Amino acid sequence: MIILDTDIISLLDRRSGEAFEKLARRLADLPDDERVCATIISFEEQMRGWLGQIAAARKPQAQVIAYGRLQRLLREYQLRDVLPYDDAAPAVFARLQRQRIRIGTMDIRIAAIALSCDALLISRNRGDFKRVPNLRVEDWTN
Repeated sequence: MIILDTDIISLLDRRSGEAFEKLARRLADLPDDERVCATIISFEEQMRGWLGQIAAARKPQAQVIAYGRLQRLLREYQLRDVLPYDDAAPAVFARLQRQRIRIGTMDIRIAAIALSCDALLISRNRGDFKRVPNLRVEDWTN
């Protein structure tokens, strides 16, 4: 199982650039039976970002654009395999917090899901995620 971090999902959504091309090739080369997932945490992060854009938008056209992007986000996640923050992940999350790993809370939650599923995490943020013991993480954009 492969989990795509939020930064990777954002890159895929932009659909342009050298990093996107490298990532798209790696994903295309995966076996058909390889499960590629997002997490509900990534959905939350992206949704909060667009809700912030909506709240900050003062002009009607800016609001229309921000709401359109939020709606597109919803449609895209409906097509994705999204892993939950289920009963196993909070126990792993608590263990990681006790270890005082110095990365963001949302990243710890994503790492907890990946560890509880024994999944490979794809992220451009390897520097932070490498601090998490036993987490398998790779950057497929370089």
